[in-house]
Amino acid sequence: MRSISLVLRRIAQSLLLVSTLSFGFQQASAQAPAGGAAPAAAAGGGDAAAGAALFKQKCTSCHALDRQVVGPALKGISGKHSREWLVKWIRNSQALVASGDAEAVKVFNEYNKTVMTPFPELSDADIDNILAYVEVGDAPAPGSEGGATGTGAGGEAKKEGISNLMMGGLILIVVVALLVIVVLNRVIKTLDRIILQKQGLLPEGEVLEESSAVRFRRLAKNKKFVFFVIILLVALFGSLGWKAMWNTGVHTGYQPTQPIKYSHQLHAGTLKIDCQYCHFSAYKSKNAAIPSLNVCMNCHNYVTASDKYNGEISPEISKIYKALDYDPQTKQYGNNPKPIQWIRVHNLPDFAYFNHSQHVTVAGIRCQECHGPIQTMPEVYQYSPLTMKWCINCHRTREVNSKGNAYYDRVLKIHDQLKKGEKVTPAVLGGLECGKCHY
Repeated sequence: MRSISLVLRRIAQSLLLVSTLSFGFQQASAQAPAGGAAPAAAAGGGDAAAGAALFKQKCTSCHALDRQVVGPALKGISGKHSREWLVKWIRNSQALVASGDAEAVKVFNEYNKTVMTPFPELSDADIDNILAYVEVGDAPAPGSEGGATGTGAGGEAKKEGISNLMMGGLILIVVVALLVIVVLNRVIKTLDRIILQKQGLLPEGEVLEESSAVRFRRLAKNKKFVFFVIILLVALFGSLGWKAMWNTGVHTGYQPTQPIKYSHQLHAGTLKIDCQYCHFSAYKSKNAAIPSLNVCMNCHNYVTASDKYNGEISPEISKIYKALDYDPQTKQYGNNPKPIQWIRVHNLPDFAYFNHSQHVTVAGIRCQECHGPIQTMPEVYQYSPLTMKWCINCHRTREVNSKGNAYYDRVLKIHDQLKKGEKVTPAVLGGLECGKCHY
């Protein structure tokens, strides 16, 4: 009977060993969701996707699609005015008012004679694109509203690493193995007492007692137990060391204290200011860029939040005025402006090349997919790990949307030229872009 119990004990120890090793090494694996978002669809005679970028760059300081800001809500504007009139109004509203156009004068007076910024640089096609976007609006993003990550076309993003079921199973196996060892120890102890009693070495009814020191010395001499403990320690510290090395240089959750407490929750969330109004170069440049203070002054030359500070200017807005050497009373700028020394939050290694325009304009990726729920952050922090594995996983699972995409139309055109044997230079393939070498 003692031999059977020893065999069972060895089996239980083996189960515990395998479970612990599996648990320790599985913890080293990380999960990396990846997602996608579809770009806005074209509507009418313009390209809504192209119009979205122009609208967010030039219009969102004064207009929204579904509510009045400084100017009217623009949804359905094409049904209220003719296309020709809208083109003239957008290019130079004051010239149209000065010409005595009754419709222009009515709109100008209706909105307290607020002067609309002229946009003479916009072509007819640009304006058509903006009007197309105004009618279509933003395409609904797949997945939950305001979520940080999307999913690839047609399904959920694949997840890597240990699943909840596997984790639960491993924990259950470890618990069962420990219970089996405890029970077997009690059985062995009982069998030892019975054997000693039958041999007359232990009186009937007397319990065999052992001190803690005796138990410890006996365990220390047990080679199998010592080996088992060493394996557990190696698995534990190996797993912790692996995780520490794997996360070296990963700054998820990094949240420095900025010189001005700028709240994305207020601006992007409550006020719904589009990201590209401030980070206007994201759609056309490698960098999203930190907006200059004159972008802030588009609103804060008259928005001072004094109603929340007993008639005084908000302390954070005052920092903007101080940096610009701006007098809010006279509305005059001085000669001693100083830059705001913002602290960089998202910082890729120098050897990593990332182009915002390729992802924002070509791929149609929403800012939240990389930067997280930015519209809920009172202070910005790094949401995603920005590791090579994280980027590669996204590139492996995301579907390229080439239909109606000007970038891929150009690629296909060049491909056709190559097949026909026509001359194609590196310049045609983008070889003159500065970022190809100077990144």
